[in-house]
Amino acid sequence: MKNEPSRISKFFGDLANKTSLAAGRASTFLLAAGVVVVWGISGPLFQFSDTWQLVINTGTTIVTFLMVFLIQNSQNRDSAAIQVKLDELIRVSAARNSLVGIEHLTDDEIEELRSKCEARAKAEKAGDETVDRTRQSARRAAEQIAS
Repeated sequence: MKNEPSRISKFFGDLANKTSLAAGRASTFLLAAGVVVVWGISGPLFQFSDTWQLVINTGTTIVTFLMVFLIQNSQNRDSAAIQVKLDELIRVSAARNSLVGIEHLTDDEIEELRSKCEARAKAEKAGDETVDRTRQSARRAAEQIAS
C-alpha cells in the first residue's frame, strides 16, 4: 500500500507552490507597491489617523505572517527534492557514498567534513600542479634532445 499524502497536505502544498510563484512575480510587487501608494495618498483624507495607520500595519503583518509559512513549506520541499537528487547522483557516481545523508549531521560535523573535503581538494590541486610541472620539464628535455 502506497503512502498517499492527505488531502490537507496536498492542498497546502499546492497553495504554497502557487503562492511562492505569485509572490516572486514583478506584477505582485507592483500590486503591493500600488497598495502602499494608495494608502499613503489616502492619509490626508483620513487625517493620518491611528486607524489609517493601523490598516497598513495590520495588513502587512497578516500577509507577512501567512507568507512565512507558505514560502517555508515550498522551500522545504524544494530542498528535500534537491537533496534526493544529489544523493542519487552521489550513489550512482564515483563520489563517496558516505556523503549520502550528511544533511542530517550537526553543523559542526558538516563543517568538519567541509574542511576535510577542502584539504583533499588542495592536495589534489597541488598534485596536479606537480604533474603539470613534471610534464613541462619532460617536454623541454625531449625538445632539447630532439634539437
